[in-house]
Amino acid sequence: MDYELVTTYRDLKAVCDAASQCEAIALDTEFVRTRTLTPQLGLLQLYDGKQLVLIDPLAIDDMTPFVRLLENPAVIKVLHSCSEDLEAFLAAFDTLPEPVFDTQFAAAVLGLGPSLGYARLVEELSGVALDKGESRTDWLARPLSANQLVYAANDVLYLLPVYHQLNERMAECGKTQWVFDEIAALGLKKKSQLPLAFAYLPVKNNWKLNSQQLTVLQHLAAWRLGTARQKDIALNFVVKESVMLDIALRLPQSRNALSAIDGMIGPTMRRHGDTLLAVVQKALEEYDDIPATEQLARVRRLVEFPEYKKMLGKLKTLADDIAAQQQVPVEVVASKKQMNQVLKWYWLTLDETRVQGLKPDLLSSWRAPLFSSHLDTLLGTTS
Repeated sequence: MDYELVTTYRDLKAVCDAASQCEAIALDTEFVRTRTLTPQLGLLQLYDGKQLVLIDPLAIDDMTPFVRLLENPAVIKVLHSCSEDLEAFLAAFDTLPEPVFDTQFAAAVLGLGPSLGYARLVEELSGVALDKGESRTDWLARPLSANQLVYAANDVLYLLPVYHQLNERMAECGKTQWVFDEIAALGLKKKSQLPLAFAYLPVKNNWKLNSQQLTVLQHLAAWRLGTARQKDIALNFVVKESVMLDIALRLPQSRNALSAIDGMIGPTMRRHGDTLLAVVQKALEEYDDIPATEQLARVRRLVEFPEYKKMLGKLKTLADDIAAQQQVPVEVVASKKQMNQVLKWYWLTLDETRVQGLKPDLLSSWRAPLFSSHLDTLLGTTS
C-alpha cells in the first residue's frame, strides 16, 4: 500500500491544497477516549483518490490547512459512522466538516442494514476482507508501527470507492440530500452543550427523587459536568452516576455518612469528599430558601402518561406508513428513541432537547416535512 505519513506543516498544506480540488475525499480519525470527556485525536486519515495520507496532528503545530479543508463547502467529506469523528474534530479544531456523506447512514437508507460496520460494508460492496486487529491501539503513543499505519490507511482506502457506489444508488432514489441533512443535524447536536443547571435530566432513575432530593441532584450533576468539562475527565471518572444518585437519595451531611454510600470508593472520597458534602449542604440551603411554587417539579416518565402506549403505537404506525411511502426501512425514518423524544417535546415542559435549543429529530431536518403535520394532528401544536 502506498501511503504517506505527514508530519510537517509544509507537507500538510500541499496535501490539503491538492485535496481541495477534489469533489470528494475520504476521512477517518483515530483517537483515544478512555478517561477523558472528549476524544484525544491521535491520527487523521485522508484519501482523495490519488493521495493516501496519514496526518500526525501531534507532530504539526499549525493544522490550519486541514481545518480549511474541513470547512470547504465545495469538497464532500466521506466518513463512516461519523458521530465520534465529529466529536474528535470539535475537540481538536473547534469546527465540524461540511458537507458530510456518511456511508453507514446511506447504507441504512438503501436497506443494506442498520448500523452496518465499515469492514462489513467494504466486504459487501468491494469483496475485500479487512483486518481489524489494531482497533484497540493507543493512537497517542509514538512511534506507530507499520501494522498500525496500514490498518489506519485501510480505513480510508476503500471508503471512497464505497462512497461512489452508494452515492450513485442514493441519487437514483433521490435521497442524497437526506444524508447531508442527517449529518448536519447531528453536527448541531454535537455543538450544543447541555446547560449545567439541567445536567440532572439525563441521570437514570432521577424520577425516584422528591423535590428536595432532586435539587441536590441538580447541584451534584452541575458540579460533576462542570468539573468534567474543565478538566476533560469522563463523567464517571469524576463521580459515578449511581453514586451521585445515591447521594441525592440519602442526603449525607458528614464524611462518615458519605463514605457509607454504596460505591463511594477511597480515591473518590479523598479527591471529592469535602466538595460533595459542600454541594449537598448548599443545595439543601437553597431548597429551604425557595418558595414552594418555584421548587423543582418531580421528573415525570412517559410511562406515567395514561395515553403513552396508545400514542406510541400510533407513532409506530405513522412511521411504518411514511417508510413504506418513501421505500426505506422504518428504522431510518424513526426509532423508538426518536418517538419518545418527540413525545417528551409535546408532553413535558422540560426536556433535554428543549433546554439545548434543539428540536426533536422528527420535527427537524429532512424528517420535518414527512412528520410535522401528522404530529400536530396527533399531539397538538408545540410550545
